[in-house]
Amino acid sequence: MPFKTILVHLDESPNLDSRIELAAQTAITHEAHLVGLASTGISRFFYDSVASGAGVADLGPYLDNLRGQANLRLQNFEKLADRLGVNSFEKVLADDETENALAMRARYSDLVIVGQYDPEGTIQSVYANLPEYVTLNGAAPVLVIPYTGSYPLVPQRVLIAWDGGQEATRAIRNALPLLQAAKVVEVAIFNPQERPDVHGEEPGADIALFLARHGVTANVRQERPEIPVGEALLSLAADLQSDLLVMGCYGHSRFREVLLGGVSRTILDAITLPVLMSH
Repeated sequence: MPFKTILVHLDESPNLDSRIELAAQTAITHEAHLVGLASTGISRFFYDSVASGAGVADLGPYLDNLRGQANLRLQNFEKLADRLGVNSFEKVLADDETENALAMRARYSDLVIVGQYDPEGTIQSVYANLPEYVTLNGAAPVLVIPYTGSYPLVPQRVLIAWDGGQEATRAIRNALPLLQAAKVVEVAIFNPQERPDVHGEEPGADIALFLARHGVTANVRQERPEIPVGEALLSLAADLQSDLLVMGCYGHSRFREVLLGGVSRTILDAITLPVLMSH
């Protein structure tokens, strides 16, 4: 599916402008509509209680301040999108918790772009589980940008983590517009001998054929690392000089809690390159 609606999260992080630039270039490349979303970070139910008189009366100025900060980010987004030449874009102010606002809006988007959680930062509207929460609840692929470093606006060397599962399959399908534009695509299969029922006699052959029919030439690599798969995947990405990792996100959410598998957790905690994840 082509990217025709792209959603980018506007938070208070220092590298927000570079994330907006990446989102804008992606929108221009794919002739997509770009949506910039900034939230106050306060539950919509809390706003309802204040409006009904059940909340504390003197919180009005505080809530107005949160809206004011969000509007400043939206104004900055508008200026950058206009300067960079995005033909179609809009601003969205959400009076809601950030993860819920993004997950709801993601259901009307083809791609969501968010930042990796910065453990050293003090960004109140970004929670440690934001990327995975949106991935598990938004029904759209999520492109997670590391909080440090700079990255190409158009990925040229893509690494796919393939295990034959539904999540990885969805990630590949969702990433096709990026894979078709890349110069080099590598498919990594870790320990294929452990799942012969999934990979068959020639691990990776079927997914390589699937990609070829979509105009993507992929090199299949069988890896048998002696370290955990998540660490091996990041190491391989560094060795191949990959500028995008495509993978499935494994886990589930219960109320406010997000539980992930070991590989997904490792990647999101320590990514050194942009990661496109699907569930």
